[in-house]
Amino acid sequence: MKHKIYILLLLACGLCTFTAAAQAKKWTLQECVDYALKNNISVRQSELDLKTTSIAKTDAIGAFLPSANVTGSHTWNVGLNINPLTNLLQQQTLQYSNAGLSAQFDIYKGLQNQMNYRRARMAIVAGQYQLQKMKDDTALNVANAFLQILFNKENLKVQNEQQAIDEQQYERSSQLVEGGQIPKGDLLDIEATIASDKQKVIAAENQLLLSKLSLAQLLQLEDFATFDIADEEYSSEQSEVLIQTPDAIFDKAKGIRTEIKLALANLEVAKQDIKIARGAYQPTLRGFYSLNTRISYADNVTYVTPEGGGTPVPVITSQPSFWNQFVDNRGHSFGFQLSIPIINGFQIRNNVQRAKVALERSKLAYEQQEVDLKRNVYTAFTDAQGALRAYEAAVSAANARKGALEYATERYGVGLINVFDLNQAQTLSVNAQSEVLRTKYDFIFRVKILEFYFGIPLYQKQ
Repeated sequence: MKHKIYILLLLACGLCTFTAAAQAKKWTLQECVDYALKNNISVRQSELDLKTTSIAKTDAIGAFLPSANVTGSHTWNVGLNINPLTNLLQQQTLQYSNAGLSAQFDIYKGLQNQMNYRRARMAIVAGQYQLQKMKDDTALNVANAFLQILFNKENLKVQNEQQAIDEQQYERSSQLVEGGQIPKGDLLDIEATIASDKQKVIAAENQLLLSKLSLAQLLQLEDFATFDIADEEYSSEQSEVLIQTPDAIFDKAKGIRTEIKLALANLEVAKQDIKIARGAYQPTLRGFYSLNTRISYADNVTYVTPEGGGTPVPVITSQPSFWNQFVDNRGHSFGFQLSIPIINGFQIRNNVQRAKVALERSKLAYEQQEVDLKRNVYTAFTDAQGALRAYEAAVSAANARKGALEYATERYGVGLINVFDLNQAQTLSVNAQSEVLRTKYDFIFRVKILEFYFGIPLYQKQ
């Protein structure tokens, strides 16, 4: 009995340890990106679109194969039918079966089958680029959400530290009030400041929770409550990409970015569509073959003239067996069918014109992608440079505010300033620290975007 209790206790402890370890899991950026690429709905939809293009390729291959069909029917004729005995119409039921095999195959179809196959292969390439673009966009969104959580964590630390400092200041001020060195009104002001600090802490906690919820939803996680990320460190030092010129970054991005490759692939597909549409102008030649047979279940009636002459006498004989009829009643037909388009209500011509319009749209889409990419690169470069300057200015301001707060604290300790001036210095110092965090992570994200265009991946591709 004691052994069983020990075993149960060990199992319970192991289960608690496993649960605690599962809840304590902290996701890294790479883990978040990998999970999002497997579970994000937009990525999964792009994967389904790629599967659809693969099916279209199978359709194109199947067009080269002949079509063959087997048919069969069994018929009951109930009602007024010819009686095989009297050869007169009368109410009766007759049965018979039909079976057939037919096959058709294209001999020449204006090379449309070959061009459709090439188009299907091009569509697969375009689908692959579309999937990769969706993965890149998802990875960028995950990185942004991940850095937002890191910023909110750091901001919460700052707010908690400020609250702790104000609470320590409250204790010192309480002693000064008891000693008569400062009025009691200053202590009340510090109490109000602590209450304001608590509000800021609650707001920071809410922002952190919302940012975690946003990333968890992006990852399609069901358990939001226990989700957390690892406290990864990201350097705010200048990246090598910042020493590049915008034109150099654009030239490299133009050759590697997925959206440009996707636009080019769609352009090739549009060109192929014109060739397919023009192929309908040419004649088509098809071959066909069919095999038919018939099985009857009614007795045969033949008329035999007697030897001495006179009226023919009907003679009833049973039908041959099923398989004998199946073989004896066979019939074959085969040949060729030529179709030359002459007038089709401008249908072929309009299809060609539509394909040409689609090609022009694809050209414009490609040009627009180039324009958008250039604008995005220049915008990302400008944002990164501006974010760097903003971060450096925020660091300088924070250092100055920190020195001002230390000086104000010393002056308040000797009674040279009141608590209002001290609180104002503290508020400015906290705001400066928050601005440092905000500009730091904004700069890191801007650099990530610029590196993204330069070909430095946000994640390790699997």
